Amino acid sequence: MKNIAIILLFFFTTIVYSQNEKKEIQAVRVSESPKIDGKLDDSAWQKSNIASDFVMYEPGSGDAEPKDQRTEVRVVYDDEAIYIGAILYDANPDKILKQLTERDNFGTTDVFGLSINPNNDGQNEFMFFVTAAGVQLDAQVSPSNGDDYSWNEIWFSKVQLDDKGWYVEMKLPYSALRFSKDNLSKWGINFWRNIENTKELYSWNFIDKTVGETSQYTGNLTGLKDIKPPIRLGLSPFTSFIWGNYDGESDTNFAFGLDLKYGITDNFTLFATLVPDFSQVGFDNITLNLGPFEQRFDEQRQFFIEGADLLNKGNLFFSRRIGNRPVGHSEAYDDLNDNEEVTNNPTEVELINAIKVTGRTTKGLGIAILNAVTKETHASIQDTLSGEKRKMVTEPLANYNVLVIDQEFNKNSSIGIVNTNVTRDGSFRDANVSSLVFNLANKQNSYKISGDGSTSTVRENQENTTGFASNLSLSKTKGNVRFRLNHEFTDDKYNKNDLGFQRRNNYQWFSGSTTYEIFKPTKHFNNFRVGMWTGYFRRFKPSVYTGNFINLFGSATTKKQFSFGGNIGTSIGQQKDYFEPRTEGRFWLEDPESNVRAWVSSDFRKKFAYNISVGGSWYNGNDGYSYWWEFSPRYRVNDKLLFNYSIEMDKEFDDLGYVTTLDDGTIIFGKRDIKEVENSLSAKYNFNDRSSISLVARHYWSPVTYSDDYFKLEEDGNLSDYNYNEENDLNFNSWNLDLRYVWEFARGSELVALYRNSILNFGSDSDQSYQDNIGNLFDQPLGQSFSVKLIYYLDYNRVRSWGKKS
Repeated sequence: MKNIAIILLFFFTTIVYSQNEKKEIQAVRVSESPKIDGKLDDSAWQKSNIASDFVMYEPGSGDAEPKDQRTEVRVVYDDEAIYIGAILYDANPDKILKQLTERDNFGTTDVFGLSINPNNDGQNEFMFFVTAAGVQLDAQVSPSNGDDYSWNEIWFSKVQLDDKGWYVEMKLPYSALRFSKDNLSKWGINFWRNIENTKELYSWNFIDKTVGETSQYTGNLTGLKDIKPPIRLGLSPFTSFIWGNYDGESDTNFAFGLDLKYGITDNFTLFATLVPDFSQVGFDNITLNLGPFEQRFDEQRQFFIEGADLLNKGNLFFSRRIGNRPVGHSEAYDDLNDNEEVTNNPTEVELINAIKVTGRTTKGLGIAILNAVTKETHASIQDTLSGEKRKMVTEPLANYNVLVIDQEFNKNSSIGIVNTNVTRDGSFRDANVSSLVFNLANKQNSYKISGDGSTSTVRENQENTTGFASNLSLSKTKGNVRFRLNHEFTDDKYNKNDLGFQRRNNYQWFSGSTTYEIFKPTKHFNNFRVGMWTGYFRRFKPSVYTGNFINLFGSATTKKQFSFGGNIGTSIGQQKDYFEPRTEGRFWLEDPESNVRAWVSSDFRKKFAYNISVGGSWYNGNDGYSYWWEFSPRYRVNDKLLFNYSIEMDKEFDDLGYVTTLDDGTIIFGKRDIKEVENSLSAKYNFNDRSSISLVARHYWSPVTYSDDYFKLEEDGNLSDYNYNEENDLNFNSWNLDLRYVWEFARGSELVALYRNSILNFGSDSDQSYQDNIGNLFDQPLGQSFSVKLIYYLDYNRVRSWGKKS
């Protein structure tokens, strides 16, 4: 502990930001704003200063841009917005790539944009990009969340192309930024240009890729005076119609709701969804899960994604818990009386409303609060003889809360606290988790210490259970050779799953990695990276060895944009698996496994491109082995129409795994063959940068066939033959199809129409061929829905200006 304290003290006392030479551009105030038409012929641009002399970021480092590919950027402002005008010269304008995509998708196209940091703190930025096809992209950048393109603001842009290159005009209303009127003298800013035809990315201010983060290398924007942050109030009222049908039974529903975004202060924003409607979120890619751990699916609800950078601190918050399966869902089947059956048991909890407040002061203090309330949920139970019905509460009225306080300093470090809390009405389970998180870099940005320490408390059946967890890592973050050492620990009672995601506890993991990579192109490669990753695992209680691994990996991209890579890994000696037996204190001695994988990726600038990967694994000590492959071709018919297809097959032979636990406590394992086949197809046609129609279809099939070899798990972890003859074969199918039309008829306002159908089926006929399985699939009950949702965005400042004009 004394040594750790000395190391931390060293980092605290030596952390200062190393200033690099920064470019500077002075914005010019104009009395008449430029018209956003992509022409740059307004008088406002004539007296503006020019940012030029861009340098290469990728694949090179600091190389000057060619004169015939030069970039010139102008910045002006008025009382309403900052305006950006860019001339992007191109010696081969006919080769400018300009694929149409939906918003926040770069696609295969040239791009111009900027990153802007009003606080100039070297860590938090706003990014605004426009493609040569006119598509907008915007993101919020933070150390904890990276580039978050779910963040959306209302701003305006236009592009034009001619025989000299292309042109961009952008209008960034002050309502799209977060700044204080007392902090105008010097903002951080950098400009970016991507030339897709040559795969070259340039920046205005030089960025040293060998050390630190790109956000630490902004230039300076000066000249801003006498501007005031406007009232930031946006309302998004919506209405939706939903028709649903399952196995011949239909219902309809009309809904009205409101989403709100309000700037409480210059730097803090309130988000609220007052009558939520998430009926049009994408489907989850469900797979057959034979393992002991819960499957994880990404969040797709826009409210919980946007502006969630601070909320992700410490990795305690998993928003899919809100509105997830009721905590008492399985108890509805366990508490049945004689002759009773469950007639309805909802698998999701209805969200009543949710709010969040996020922001960061000019002094680097970040605060985030999220609060959500979910509705009481019931299972319906009926007596099959008397017909008597009753309801059982499976989830009471519940409140979910997240609080984050985070202080950034020295433009490369932070320390904060995170707390999550779930309070359920009545005697149901409550939970609370608190954590101290830190990220400390030294003066040269060459070393970093990061980690967290957490405690959890779960109250259930009038008793509290408290657990602890920690994570500590030391990283070298500068130069061609880098390393990372990590220790992760949780005791046997730590549990953050009520509002977080945790697959296991009661472990100690020691791991380390080292890599070598190049930052400047060589004769044959644009980039090249190799490394090794190794780990050693123990159980915390009792303190026993459980396993290890070692993995070698590498990847590279050639001058012709052909990428390839792979890895090979193994574990050494038998591993003690305490999770597969599904019984506390029992373990299985698993034979060591080796694996190999290789992949290639073609040049995606071409109309036809593909990804291919192959791999396999085998056990040293039994007959189990597997192989898998994936082929994903893509064809871009033109700038508007794109097709993607993917097929993946995974076969496992003589796989050993858990089957069941008998009434007398005997744990049964079985030997099985597992097949997984996944086909997915997507097609998208973009009418323009605001309107598109898309089709996404996915079919996943997994048959599991058990042999006659079953085993009993002995107390010493070995398997012995056992006479067991129950039927355990499985045949699992998941089918989804989405046909979606989107029309953004005004910035922030859109009409979305969605047709969806789906099938989820469990069977036991695992000996079917793929063709027979497909033939029988659509004989299963089919779920269908059709929905239309209309959202109209109202900006307070624009509505007020309408009133003044009237």
